[in-house]
Amino acid sequence: MIRGYGDHAANERTFLAWVRTGIAVVAFGFVVEKFNLFIETIASSALGEEARRLRLEKLSGPFGHYEGVALIFGGVAIVALATVRFVRIARRLDDAQEHSASSVRAELILAAGLVLLVSGYAVYLALD
Repeated sequence: MIRGYGDHAANERTFLAWVRTGIAVVAFGFVVEKFNLFIETIASSALGEEARRLRLEKLSGPFGHYEGVALIFGGVAIVALATVRFVRIARRLDDAQEHSASSVRAELILAAGLVLLVSGYAVYLALD
């Protein structure tokens, strides 16, 4: 029997939840990137309708080229942070010495950054 099995299982469930979240953020980043490619394709094929072409080019403007990549890197950062956190907590669970609960500053900063990125993209699309 594994000593502290319930704690280890909870640590693993938390790790898997972070990994699922990271994968979802990466997938959303790919969707945003593919949407930008789709918009650019439509804009380049709409040569006859100048106003429509300009609107589509504005939609895929300078911010439209980087938010998908930023989301992909954000998702990868979530998975990396989750892995580091999982290993650190697993070692502390196996240690006989008592440890205090560590700071969650990195997780909060990463979550706030992702919220700002997605909110910025939503505002960008709403104002267009």
